[in-house]
Amino acid sequence: MTHDAAVQVRDLHKHYGSLHAVDGVDLTIQRGETFALLGPNGAGKSTTIEILEGYRRRTSGVVSVLGTDPDHGDLGWKARLGIVGQSTVESDRATVRDLLTLSRGLYPDPREVDDVIEAVGLEKKAGARCDKLSGGQRRRLDVAMGVIGRPELLFLDEPTTGFDPEARREFWQLVHSLKDGGTTIILTTHYLDEAAELADRVGIITGGRLLDVGAVDEIGGVDARRPVVRWRAADGERRTLVTDTPASVVAEIVAHTGGEPRDLEVIRPSLEDIYLSMISDNAKDAA
Repeated sequence: MTHDAAVQVRDLHKHYGSLHAVDGVDLTIQRGETFALLGPNGAGKSTTIEILEGYRRRTSGVVSVLGTDPDHGDLGWKARLGIVGQSTVESDRATVRDLLTLSRGLYPDPREVDDVIEAVGLEKKAGARCDKLSGGQRRRLDVAMGVIGRPELLFLDEPTTGFDPEARREFWQLVHSLKDGGTTIILTTHYLDEAAELADRVGIITGGRLLDVGAVDEIGGVDARRPVVRWRAADGERRTLVTDTPASVVAEIVAHTGGEPRDLEVIRPSLEDIYLSMISDNAKDAA
């Protein structure tokens, strides 16, 4: 273990009797990186994240978060973390500014309240009571609470669930600004386009095991990213061809048909396509 990385995990296990919720995970996340942990429900994402946050004790393995074992993290260490969980801030009578001012006093080197309010786009709601905020505004307040202490490492758990498309895009801009400021971010999300937009690297976990870890444009390997050409032949049959030279294939199809092929499309597999394929293949192997 070194202090150069924000997170280092070696052979991590968490057992509940015969259930292996996390089963031998190895992972390194560099400082300043945005890392997305992806997987279906029950895959071991939340358990892994809670171990990193210090909320859950592991069965075995070695874990270092900001140079500290989370099982022994003190208040000084916890103040270096920002955590935005799935549930939103619960406060009926406090205003946005009041709640952030109270939270600010808990940290040794906090951000200014007005700066945080502006960063999350709540300037017009600074004096509003928390129970009067919309769902998207409450989620922005969650993020404000997570970053008010100037964290070195920020955990975002399903941050845009329930957001409309415009709110999601605005939230993405906020995450980019936090990353530009040097914050290390660990993201869990079921939106694969969100992971592709925000993350430098992704890890795909299922059954408590990491299937693969890599850059967004490299995960799954070269074969998983080969373009797919689809068209409908003259006899009406739907044809599909995986190829490294889609332009040549299309030219051959046009030459053979003597005109524009019906329902022609050239597809480059997205992160979502690769993710679904890897999860499906793993399920078949397990069966």
